[in-house]
Amino acid sequence: MTKQGDRRDFLRRAGVLGVALGVPRIQALQQEKTAAQQPKEQEVSPAEDLMREHGLLNRVLLIYEEIGRRLQRKSEYDPGALAGAARIIQQFIEDYHEKLEEDYLFPRFEKAGRLAELVRVLREQHQAGRRLTAQIQRLAGSTTLKDAAGRQRLNGALHAFVRMYRPHEAREDTVLFPALHEIVSSSEYDALGEEFEKKERQLFGSEGFEKMVDQVAGLEKRLGIYDLSTFTPLVVSEVEPR
Repeated sequence: MTKQGDRRDFLRRAGVLGVALGVPRIQALQQEKTAAQQPKEQEVSPAEDLMREHGLLNRVLLIYEEIGRRLQRKSEYDPGALAGAARIIQQFIEDYHEKLEEDYLFPRFEKAGRLAELVRVLREQHQAGRRLTAQIQRLAGSTTLKDAAGRQRLNGALHAFVRMYRPHEAREDTVLFPALHEIVSSSEYDALGEEFEKKERQLFGSEGFEKMVDQVAGLEKRLGIYDLSTFTPLVVSEVEPR
């Protein structure tokens, strides 16, 4: 073979080798591009995580209020719906949500000497809420329907629970949670979010919060209060100025 032929053969082989070596790199670049185009899972901050759980709590409070109204009117209510609502309060709010606050938030505020009085009251209200939940669960049975005294005790427990937790969660959302940024570093704040998600997965599996929302929605449907438009007043009376 001539020198010119040798050169052409060398260039041909080099070109084939170059293409072969370049294929993995091209594939890697394509994979990186595809991964970048995939929607990323949204990270939830610790405060946002706790506040959306307060939204879930609020929906259970609406269930409690609806059953309380039926007790006052001496009309029938669904004992199973009440038992289910109380179970969500116990398992998700008290044993999970409030435990996060008690284990990860309250000690940090106490150590920093911040909002000590508020934290003390919040702790006390957690304990009071658990006592009320135990009372509600005892009285949630269908036999309470036939007992006027039992209906009155149940209505009182529901009213006390709602009355305490509305300002409780509002104070946490507007005072405690915003102040968390002032006592922890940004890295510690992010680590708390990861720890919260880890605890949720351990107790409730993946998408634990979403599953709880579905459970609450099911209870709302059983009571006929799922449709948000039912809370819109039909007539808004004008208030005379003083």
